[in-house]
Amino acid sequence: MAKTSNSSCSSWLGYLGLSAISRRHPTPPNRLHHTTSPAKYIFMLPFLAGIASTSADTLTYHAPPKPLPPQAVTADWPGFLGPQRNSICRETRLLKIWPRSGPSLVWELKKGRGYSAPAVVGNKLVFFHRVEDQERVICLESETGRHLWQYEYTTNYRDRFGYSNGPRATPLVDAQYVYTLGAEGKLYCLNLHTGEKIWNRDLFSQYKLKQEFFGIASTPLIEGDHLIINVGAPGGPCVVALNKHTGDPVWQSGREWGASYASPVAAQVHGERRLFVFTGGATNPPTGGLLCINPRNGLINWRFPWRSSSYESVNAACPVVFDNRVFISASYHTGSMLLGVKEDFSHQKLWTTKQLGTHFSTAIYKDGYLYGFDGRNEPDAALVCLDAKSGKQMWRLKAEWEEKYEYYGQQRQARYGPYRGALLMADGHFLCLGELGHLLWLDLSPTGHQILARTWLFAASQSWTPPVVSHGLLYVVQNDHDRINDQPPRLLCYDLRDHVEN
Repeated sequence: MAKTSNSSCSSWLGYLGLSAISRRHPTPPNRLHHTTSPAKYIFMLPFLAGIASTSADTLTYHAPPKPLPPQAVTADWPGFLGPQRNSICRETRLLKIWPRSGPSLVWELKKGRGYSAPAVVGNKLVFFHRVEDQERVICLESETGRHLWQYEYTTNYRDRFGYSNGPRATPLVDAQYVYTLGAEGKLYCLNLHTGEKIWNRDLFSQYKLKQEFFGIASTPLIEGDHLIINVGAPGGPCVVALNKHTGDPVWQSGREWGASYASPVAAQVHGERRLFVFTGGATNPPTGGLLCINPRNGLINWRFPWRSSSYESVNAACPVVFDNRVFISASYHTGSMLLGVKEDFSHQKLWTTKQLGTHFSTAIYKDGYLYGFDGRNEPDAALVCLDAKSGKQMWRLKAEWEEKYEYYGQQRQARYGPYRGALLMADGHFLCLGELGHLLWLDLSPTGHQILARTWLFAASQSWTPPVVSHGLLYVVQNDHDRINDQPPRLLCYDLRDHVEN
């Protein structure tokens, strides 16, 4: 029963003497976890590591953040990849120089299972995770981590490949409402201020969905009074619009393609709003591609097939829309494509390239160039810059550095990199969360690249959740156990407020 309550990788695994587990499926291997005992480290397989700690939601408060700097620009981060769903943050006066230990930790919260990012609006932070057999939505005071309310309901989701059994989609905040979509298709609308349920729908039952590779992961999108969902029902619909106030169906669109792991994007194109939904999941033969949809009525302007020929593949990166053009990218030997949208809302192919195939992180467009992580697995991952006009690769970076650390009383040293990291553009530079928990400030341009600052926040794999910056604070999600410092999965808040004049 649902309840509401209120209250005040592979490289370094090998170095440690472990071998990666090789599997053939759409996401990479290397999923060993550990807990500690006085005598030894115990490494567990993924299905054992799915056991959640009963201490989830335990808050540790470290120190208050600095006041916001004068003239600092701040903004809310109401959902996945930010207000425009493009990983671009408007914040300024952010700290770009820090000690080896990194920026100051404000608070940390032990979390359950899942890959969701937080949503931050005003002084409220909404987070979504799984604790035991409950998918739990919690609302915290964003600056202190203080618990405001929670809402939870039972879930039976089990991942087919042994990954986390928690939610993947990020909470979406719109005015006084919060929308969450769980791994098995349970959709909820809650009151942001109280946690009270407004309405809910079981999409799995309503649209007769089937079990996908990794559950349901696409975050819904608010467009006007509509809640847009990449639902991917067998035989249709591909995309649905619900009334955001009631949950009632408004329109449904498409029949050919199943649900992907990419979230819908809305943008202004030739003066009109359009939806861009990158579809394609567990279908045999594999099908999928980009849909351009009129959000008022669900009519499809055009569809463009773009999908790996491999069954064990997914489309997972969001479309990137700029200057009446749409960029899509996928891994599994697929590559990238730029499409132009004409004034009559037809389309044309502008270029394709194999130099960049984003797996699950979305590329960022800046001043005529695209920046994103190429590669299906850690060893072949690289940061790539493309000329958005031609698709030409400007440079390719496989960043590596030496890292010294203490492991079980012994000094160790190994080479690391960001691998398939997540980028966020803010304050003129790029913040990057590496796949094994490294945090970097990057200066990226078509002529080159430079690491401005680097730290290792935690030695944990599956650091795939995009970082969030809001009101001068950085929120990072640690999804796996920290193998060096013996810390459980956590939601962490860091102080990025900079009082030094640049």
